[in-house]
Amino acid sequence: MIIPKFIRSIGYTILVIVALLVLAVNFNLTAGAQPTNLGINNGHLLACPATPNCVSSQAPTTDVAHEIAPLPWIGDASKTMAKLQRSIESLPRTKIIRANDNYLYVEASSQLMRFVDDLEFYLDDKSQKIQVRSAARLGESDLGVNRQRIEEIRIKLAA
Repeated sequence: MIIPKFIRSIGYTILVIVALLVLAVNFNLTAGAQPTNLGINNGHLLACPATPNCVSSQAPTTDVAHEIAPLPWIGDASKTMAKLQRSIESLPRTKIIRANDNYLYVEASSQLMRFVDDLEFYLDDKSQKIQVRSAARLGESDLGVNRQRIEEIRIKLAA
């Protein structure tokens, strides 16, 4: 059977794309560089970029693409932090990078391509709420993954 030339070229193109994706994942090229500007600054986490791949409880309520409700405070600060850490540790491909009395910095990676998202949790004792920010390091869209992950943590905290 003779395969037309244009079909062979499509097959080669697909093969090259798959090979490049495999290389990118194996050499951790989908992780991106760890941000250096995260953390608490005057009671605030970093604002979301203009891209729709981020959610923040400190985004203006008029910013429906980025705004998400803060997580609930459970008892005192130490009990809240302990339950938050347990909830996060129960998630797959999620790693706590930095933790102190009122702040957690977490990295979560996607299952297939190993894209990394940066999550921050700030125990705001003034408001008695956990302020959150979750953002993809790379790309334009996250297909709602950051919002879904925060909502999953919210459910675990309530359990």
